[in-house]
Amino acid sequence: MKERLRELSKNRYVFSSDESQVEIHVYLSRSLFEEFTEDESIYQLYNASLLPGVVSPVIGMPDIHTGYGLPIGGVMATDYEKGVVSAGAVGMDINCGVRLLTTRMLAKELNKDLLVRILQAVSKRVPLGVGKSSQLKELRKPKIEAIAHDGTEYYVKKGFGRREDLDRIEDSGCIPGASAAAIPKSAMERLDQLGTIGGGNHFIEIGKISKVFDEDLASKFGLYKNHIYIMIHTGSRGFGHQICTDYSRIMWNNSDKNKTRAPQKGLACAPIFSEDGQNYLQAMACAANYAFANRQIITHFVREAFVEVLKESESKLGLDLLYDVAHNIAKKEKYGGRWLLVHRKGATRALPAKHEDNPSCYKDTGHPAIIPGSMGTGSYVVIGTDRIRETFCSVNHGAGRVMSRKRAKTEFTKADLIEQMGHVVTIARSMKSLLDEAPLAYKDIDEVIFTLVEAGLTKPVVKLSPMGVLKGEGSEG
Repeated sequence: MKERLRELSKNRYVFSSDESQVEIHVYLSRSLFEEFTEDESIYQLYNASLLPGVVSPVIGMPDIHTGYGLPIGGVMATDYEKGVVSAGAVGMDINCGVRLLTTRMLAKELNKDLLVRILQAVSKRVPLGVGKSSQLKELRKPKIEAIAHDGTEYYVKKGFGRREDLDRIEDSGCIPGASAAAIPKSAMERLDQLGTIGGGNHFIEIGKISKVFDEDLASKFGLYKNHIYIMIHTGSRGFGHQICTDYSRIMWNNSDKNKTRAPQKGLACAPIFSEDGQNYLQAMACAANYAFANRQIITHFVREAFVEVLKESESKLGLDLLYDVAHNIAKKEKYGGRWLLVHRKGATRALPAKHEDNPSCYKDTGHPAIIPGSMGTGSYVVIGTDRIRETFCSVNHGAGRVMSRKRAKTEFTKADLIEQMGHVVTIARSMKSLLDEAPLAYKDIDEVIFTLVEAGLTKPVVKLSPMGVLKGEGSEG
């Protein structure tokens, strides 16, 4: 597959195919291209290009790696009137996403002892690991109808965070069109994980802003060198995973009836305006709103932990929400005067300046896109340029794996992980349980970020460097 990639422009390759009328674009730097061994992920993009109503191009981001159906780091747009929706092209963890909090604290004010105490205070409030539930009954038995209708606002009204947080969340933390009636019974049984992180690559990270690329823009965002930040990365947990699992099966089983037989089960799909398509989109929106609420609740607990340990008020510490962006999602958006359903799987939206869908506070700059690296390495805040429309306003969502979880657990030892983590503090029951998240199991985040910068699609604002991280045990889809 790799040998059929032809360089089209700086860091952009096109896949040559006589079978599909839809172009496939993959963004890789020269170094990433030379190291690229993910032939299966290119094949998955090719299969996606064959689905009904797909609009050119199908896109692979620089963090691309093989997933279920569409690769992680994949973007697929379909015509909103004549196209399909695919649960697998959205992903298992619906609205897996990331949010960033800024502070008024300097890194030198947070010594190792304070850092450990804050991480411990957070971990007492936020359960870590697959299948864990909150100690609070109202989070174990949430009112899904309220979440579907009001999203994050429902919990803000209940005291979990600030009213102004809503202005700095994609879609204000509530994707419209959600309906609890579309949620399968099996998913309703997995609603008990609000206020939890989960496992896999999900985390809560405390670090410092280590490099500023654009002083003016960074200042507008409240990002200052050597100041502390907090990053929260998690999604809809088992609830969203079950919705994807169930609707992928429904779409596959009904593919003949819907006349939407996909090349592989992971891309099972249904016409957008079919019963299956509409039911999935309503259930997906529920899971997305659940995920926004989950990150909001965790934000509240993180703020509580900082106040408890540092004995200072929230207003003095800052702890302000910069932005919250979704990863695994399908959204109705207009490009070239045409309405599309843009599937982003392991990809982040990055609307440029003046885009009408930006929140009011970011109309003039474009909203910040937050791109975490691996555990122990740097992360970035970037914005999309005017050219970002070439990717349906999408950027990569992280570094991207170069090694499977199974291989990482086999190849790395506890000593290897500690060495790769360097000075970064982590609290875990067993370091051995985190071997699959070792930094060397991921691509070089700098190389990945600057692939799109050099292609003219993004502009870096700041680089972030971790000081301490909380991660849960177990692997999630």
